[in-house]
Amino acid sequence: MKRVLIVDNDPAILDVMEEVLGYEGFKVKTYSDTDNIFSCIDSFNPDIILIDYILNGINGGELCAQIKKSPETSHLPVVIMSAYSKVLLSLGNYGCDDFIAKPFELDNLISRITALSANHGQTA
Repeated sequence: MKRVLIVDNDPAILDVMEEVLGYEGFKVKTYSDTDNIFSCIDSFNPDIILIDYILNGINGGELCAQIKKSPETSHLPVVIMSAYSKVLLSLGNYGCDDFIAKPFELDNLISRITALSANHGQTA
């Protein structure tokens, strides 16, 4: 079972995504705070991380960049989600593996998560 960590400060979004992805067979952990994100990653061991761009205290791009710069987490696929399409222009600075614009189709979200998480953990 693939593990998906979702970081978003909107409880309604977290609830819907947790329910939908759980129904699709993913083990989901939601996280609304960016504090101690690395301990959360370490304990949950996700196959993929979804991060909203607008968060409290830090933007999702900066959080993604921190994850990608850390040797312990740089291998993890990270997807940034945002309702603000202008963020697309600066994605190269963040190192994310994909970008999903909000609102999104659930089928598209699931297929992209499946594709990105498919190879995680298969190489040593």
